[in-house]
Amino acid sequence: MSDRRFWRLLGKTTCIAIVALAIVVTFTPLKLASSATSDYQWANVSIGGGGFVTGIYLHPLERDLAYIKTDNGGFYRWNSKDYKWIPLTDKFRLQQSNYYGGEALALDSNNPNIVYIAAGKYTGNWAGLGTIFKSSDRGQTWTKLKIDLPMGGNETQRWLGERLAVNPFNSNVIFFGSRLNGLWKSSDGGATWGKVSSFPEKPKANIGIAGIVFNKNVSGLVYANAYGNGIYKSTDAGVTWNKIPGSPSRVNRMALANGKILYVTHTSGVSKYANSIWSNITPTNAKTTFNAISVDPNNPNHLLIVYDQYIGRKNNTGIFQSTNGGATWQQKKHTLKLQVSWWPESYFASAISTIEFDPKTPGRVWLTDWYATWHTDNINAQSPVWSNYEKGHEQLVTFALASPPSGSQLLSGVADMDGFNHSNGLDVYPATQFGGKNSPRFQDTYGLAYSESNPSKLIRVGGNRWNNTYTGATSGDGGLTWKKFSSFPQNTIPLRVAMSASNSNLIIAIIKEGQPIRTTNGGFSWSKVSGLPNGPKGPWYWGQPLVADKLNGNTFYYYSGGKLYHSNNGGASFRIINSSLPSESWSMLKTVPQVNGEVWLSLNSHGLYRSTNGGVNFVQIPKVKKAYLFALGKAQKGSKIPALYLYGEIAGMGEGLFRSLDRGKTWINIAFLHQPIGNEPNVMEASWQQFGLVFIGTNGRGIYYGMP
Repeated sequence: MSDRRFWRLLGKTTCIAIVALAIVVTFTPLKLASSATSDYQWANVSIGGGGFVTGIYLHPLERDLAYIKTDNGGFYRWNSKDYKWIPLTDKFRLQQSNYYGGEALALDSNNPNIVYIAAGKYTGNWAGLGTIFKSSDRGQTWTKLKIDLPMGGNETQRWLGERLAVNPFNSNVIFFGSRLNGLWKSSDGGATWGKVSSFPEKPKANIGIAGIVFNKNVSGLVYANAYGNGIYKSTDAGVTWNKIPGSPSRVNRMALANGKILYVTHTSGVSKYANSIWSNITPTNAKTTFNAISVDPNNPNHLLIVYDQYIGRKNNTGIFQSTNGGATWQQKKHTLKLQVSWWPESYFASAISTIEFDPKTPGRVWLTDWYATWHTDNINAQSPVWSNYEKGHEQLVTFALASPPSGSQLLSGVADMDGFNHSNGLDVYPATQFGGKNSPRFQDTYGLAYSESNPSKLIRVGGNRWNNTYTGATSGDGGLTWKKFSSFPQNTIPLRVAMSASNSNLIIAIIKEGQPIRTTNGGFSWSKVSGLPNGPKGPWYWGQPLVADKLNGNTFYYYSGGKLYHSNNGGASFRIINSSLPSESWSMLKTVPQVNGEVWLSLNSHGLYRSTNGGVNFVQIPKVKKAYLFALGKAQKGSKIPALYLYGEIAGMGEGLFRSLDRGKTWINIAFLHQPIGNEPNVMEASWQQFGLVFIGTNGRGIYYGMP
């Protein structure tokens, strides 16, 4: 699901930089991507959607040619033959991770092969600038255009639209409405761009010009939504602009009917603009405001509108239908045909962002919401049947992964969807979330751990950001069922957790900006740990500073600020045993099974380190110039040396994904050139059951697995 770190973020930058260099990015999306320099193959772990799909786009000339944009997981194209979504922007590397935010998408209505995307997650200076890409082959390859602006595909009001539009009478003319820097125009198919100085912009900061609509029947007529100020109209293809008198100020979306009538959803309801007159057509007794709107291309009086937020309901949705131009409305019922096994029916129509009539298939309607893309083939039925086809669309944000030496190959802790036990396999949707029918359900799972001597004993910590309640749960059956802690300190957010190698009741947790805590009775009671600094900020935290020794059940390690801390009394107290390490906030600490005192530590641009005496001394691994993520896993046949995996940089080999079978003396590249896993990868683990199998969690593209 969307990266929730900045759900209410308001970027504060007015920087504009126009970059003259055009960059061509060429790749072909594959089902299973092979490594360029080894026999490795990479694919997504099948989970099923789980992220905010903020727009759907259907080409008027070709049946089943559809695209979606997401707030933090990139862009996709529909494959109607296989009922799956094809990722189109997985080529972006870690340094380009901001481009995974979908600010806008536009189709050339005269050419089915041409598509534009405005890509950028955040407007903040720290994120870098967004940009616009153009494809002439339906998203298989992209050309970066000469426009660089702050964009916020994962920021406030990201469900509004549409900011990017191509003139149907002249495909060379393109408009982009930015959040912070006004209206921009290209007159040569995106080759060059300039700011439209004639637009009298007074939009709300951080939302900006949120929508542009061309009239498909009247050449030169175009509308622009300056959010917070109102709707402007141009009759000369954007040369001059005038505000429409009486227009709503906080407009969400606009839709044109037959070139004569403008329908608008806004924070006060639904309005209709015809013959220079505004009229209120809001359904009576509406419970909230509306966002998504669509006009049937075959019937200008046939409309659909949708509530702009989740409304508690049983059978009724927030979808309203009118067949008389908004004079009367019918609230639609629904029947669901779920394609993802673990999804509850309540996910349907939650925070719908867009709804669209299919221009080539009468009766078919598509909608996108907080979790997925849905469509029905008969919107006119009394209770339309809606299906969610999520194959290929993986958008969850991960917090933690675990791959025990027995039981399930993978367990995952994620944002908004709690987490999963992937006991059915990596290519099959999980049967349920962690919080199944008889187990506690969290919004987020931040930390996962197991006891090395008995891997069926597991712990997870997390909670609910929406009501600020946090706790944890233990499992005695490999994560099939869970029991909530008997107690947990109030107003405490647990971020990471470690379980003793020999005593599953002995658990240590680091907490947000507070002294770490421990329990010796499986969560019945808790006490503070002495000798450690306060924990980091959270909950959006991905460091791994705490780990249990995998042989000695009383030994734990902790890294912070260039110091390694050690406990040999079950975590009751820690002491500094090494203060000569580089200081790095992005760090990962891991230990080795059946080996007492072998500790590995990654310190991002400071490299990778190994200790064989419990952290008293560390040796830096040569050739590793950057250790962003790393993992240890099962040794190859005939060896006792764990396989070592690295997401980082090796001297002489560049940046990428690597594997070493000799503790870092030599490396092979296991990455795939066209799938660098660049959407802010945040956690890496390897299998202790199957040699070569490695997992990488991301900040909006779910979980990848690679294997030879």
